[in-house]
Amino acid sequence: MAVNKPKGDNASKGAMKKRTQQNTKLGGASAWTKRNKKSGEFMAVKKPANETKAVRKFKGVRREK
Repeated sequence: MAVNKPKGDNASKGAMKKRTQQNTKLGGASAWTKRNKKSGEFMAVKKPANETKAVRKFKGVRREK
């Protein structure tokens, strides 16, 4: 039987409304950059492990257009 996780487990439920992500170029390779929507500060970058792998997006973060 499935149960809900206990409160205070620091797991996010649903989309993060205060953050966005956009597809950027990092040294000629594609990367996803996460930023704070309120201050505009860049928070993290996801880049491919090597040239042959595709870049994965951040989970639950909205995309910028």
